[in-house]
Amino acid sequence: MKQESYTLFKEAKLEDIIQTIVTELSQRNESPFWTEKVEPFSRAVLSVLIPLRDQGLLFNPEGKYEKELTPELFFRWCDFVSLKLLAFILNDSNEARKLVRTKLTDEQTSRYEPIDISELASYLAKYSVNMENEALDFPIANYNLHLGVANVIKSLL
Repeated sequence: MKQESYTLFKEAKLEDIIQTIVTELSQRNESPFWTEKVEPFSRAVLSVLIPLRDQGLLFNPEGKYEKELTPELFFRWCDFVSLKLLAFILNDSNEARKLVRTKLTDEQTSRYEPIDISELASYLAKYSVNMENEALDFPIANYNLHLGVANVIKSLL
């Protein structure tokens, strides 16, 4: 599945990636607790990474340009703190009508097309992330929960 994961993340549509993750998960003996969390979490993360991929504007949590969406980049954004950061970067970018708070070139950032972050924002809000004030923290239990979810996803890919 390793090489298939690279091709999948590089080229596939959101629904195809989600279906692959769900199918792999169904073939494992994971607890129902984890299985019910993997799909919405993956969907929330990919709902913004795929549009960035399609615009050629992927970046990592440090703000550096990434050429391709890989499983490794996906996992980097699966970190709950990083995911919160991504939501605020994209929200600020949507308002500015250009990609902000990254180390991409001016030519790259000016190509940015606003991305619908509603699915990601809704997901984060469900886990006590205040989408109005970036400085406010969320419960550590939610961070730990998402560490577990990310580990389940990593084991699938």
